[in-house]
Parts: sequence; C-alpha cells; structure tokens
Amino acid sequence: MILDYFKLGFKNIRTRRLRSWLTMLGIFIGIAAVVALISLGQGLQMAVTQQFQQLGKDKIFIQPGAVTMGAPGTSSGVSTLTDHDVKIIEGIRGVERVGGAIFKIGQVEYRGEIKYGYITGFSFETQDLIDEAQSYKIVSGRNLKKDDKYKVVIGYGLASGDIFQKSIKIGDKIQIGKNGQEFVVVGTLDKIGNPYDDGAVIIPLESAQEALNTTDYDMITIQVKEGEDVNKVAEEIKTRLRKDRGEKEGEEDFRVQTSEQLAETFNSIFAIVQAVFIGIAAISLVVGGVGIMNTMYTAVLERTREIGIMKAVGARNSDILTLFLIESGTLGLIGGVIGIILGVLLGMGASFFAGQALGTNLLKAYFPAYLIVGALLFSFAVGCASGVLPAIQASKLKPVDALRYE
Repeated sequence: MILDYFKLGFKNIRTRRLRSWLTMLGIFIGIAAVVALISLGQGLQMAVTQQFQQLGKDKIFIQPGAVTMGAPGTSSGVSTLTDHDVKIIEGIRGVERVGGAIFKIGQVEYRGEIKYGYITGFSFETQDLIDEAQSYKIVSGRNLKKDDKYKVVIGYGLASGDIFQKSIKIGDKIQIGKNGQEFVVVGTLDKIGNPYDDGAVIIPLESAQEALNTTDYDMITIQVKEGEDVNKVAEEIKTRLRKDRGEKEGEEDFRVQTSEQLAETFNSIFAIVQAVFIGIAAISLVVGGVGIMNTMYTAVLERTREIGIMKAVGARNSDILTLFLIESGTLGLIGGVIGIILGVLLGMGASFFAGQALGTNLLKAYFPAYLIVGALLFSFAVGCASGVLPAIQASKLKPVDALRYE
C-alpha cells in the first residue's frame, strides 16, 4: 500500500515537472550547502585532531595572559615570560623538560629584498618538542645543532620562491632583524600548507634574542615525565607561578594549557562556527519548505475532483492525508538526493582547490554515512512537514463538494 502511495506521488511529480523542479530548488540548494559545509568541517576537524594526537598528551604550553592572539604560537600583551619562570618550572615535580621559545614578526632580507615574517627561536633542548607541535619535517639539509649560532632553517615558501622573488637554497645567507644579522641557511622544511609555517624562519634561541633585541619568551613548552598526571603538573605550575608573581587565583597574567585542553578549545570554537554556517544554509531549506507547501496547496485545488472520486470509491481521510504527505515528502527527498550530489561535488571541489591553489592538506572533505543518510531523512522530513497543512485540507474535503468543484 505504501509503495503505491510513492508510485502515485512520483507520477504526480512527473506530470508537473517544471513546477516540481522550481519547488525543489530551495531544498537542494540548502541540502547541498549543509552537506558541503559539514563534510569540509568534519575533514578539517579530523586533520586538526590528528595533529593534536601527534603532539601527544604529555605537553604543557604557557603563554602570556591578557593577550591578543595572532598566528599560531604568536601573541602580544603586557605580561611576559622569562628565564626566571623557566627555572621555577624546572624545579616542579613531574617536569622532564622545559624551554622557552620566541615567535615574533621580524624583518627578513634576501639579496636586497625585504619581507616581514614570523621568526621562531627556541632552545636546542626543546627543539623536538617544537617540531612535534608544529609538524616540522626537514626535507633538505639538516636541522639546527646544539652549537649552531647564526644558522637558520627556513620554511617551504622561502625555499621555493613563493615569498621572495628568488628561491633560497642551502648555504645561502639571509639577514634577520633590523640590525641585519646574517644567518646561513642549513635546512629547509617540508610543505605544511599554511602561510605561517611555510614562511617559517627558525633560528637558535640566543640568536633570536640577539637579532630581535628581546629576552622575553612568547611561549614556554614543557614535557611531563612518563606516568605523571599532566593536569596535576599543569595545576602545580600555575600555582607556583601565581605565587611567585603575587597574583590571586583567576587573575593570572599567564595561561597554562595542556595539549588536550587546546584540542577541546579548538573543538568548542569550531562547533560554534560550524553551527552558524549550517544555520545560514538552513535558510534555503525554509525557503524550499515554503515552496513545497505552496505547491501542495495548489495541487489540492487542482485535484479536488480527483479527491472527490477517490473518496466516492471508498478512500478514507487517512488515505488522502497519507497520499499528500508522501507526495510532499517525495519532493523533499528528490531535492535532497540532488542536493547531496551537489554537496559532494562542492566539497570535493573545495578540497581540490585548497590543495592546488592554497597548498594546504588540512581542508579535505569527509563524507560519513550518517551525513548522507541524515541529509536524505532530513530532506524527506522537511517535505512532509511542509505538506502537513495542505494534506489535512485535502483529507477534510467532503466527497459531494469535491465532485462539484470546477
């Protein structure tokens, strides 16, 4: 019986093809937008989650408080982190390694051409921690050594010529800082896919402090000993630093975060952004729903005599109601199928564009089964909901009045 309802619904939709296509327009635009946005969001979230998993759960990061965040790992504010803070942290139980790092915008000069990029300086003892945190991988040359002073490792963008007019090779010299301190290139990084990392200029901590004329740190990185509770160590660090600075709890001018907390913060912010985008896309679904309702009201008027005949031969009110609900739901379902196809193409296209034009591998579309099935069910539900009032109106028509309608 239900199958017959669907067959009749498809037949009525085919009979009014142009009207049906115009009715479904809002539905498949909305579904396409929802599918594309969610798939790209899921892909981005998975990529970032993998980055945090590579980082490990044994890391703690400290940054100055009361700051305005810029690019990843950069900050600016009134508070500072110093060697004194590093020494305090070194004495805390559960801390295996600790080191300060500098992330500042500085002048970089190559063959008379001046650019401004992010200068990264960190101690040799915590070099692998920074490499893990930023996913750095040497592809040519070597990494910095303990005794290096005026040596530099550069990002893919510098080495390939994306930033300067000419590419920079191993053994070339670049000038860093306003004083033009000369550094020799000893290594280049693999392409990561974002302007910050691909434009990285990495030098030893002492050299960075000299070239950038600073003694403060923008971040302190800590590795916790195996078997220790990372959250407890983080709380102890916060307590010690707060006590040393004479600050009250909740009024700290620094922030202590574990890698898991950073991941949770990202997921929370990302969920809000994704919800906003989906809400915007849902407007198209509302428009599509109104279109379906209008079409079904028109169908009731056009098929009044047909409804009268069906009732005259024994059709019940519930049969008429079900017929119109399934027909409106079918409009939504077909719109949903078309929308999903468009959404998949949009998502894959955006992934391809991001990989080719922007050089990032973070924006990859992901299409889980629940997204496809959910989109189909949702589009069918929107269609049914839009047809409720017209279906009720059709089911309540009196056979005699319906047969007399012209």
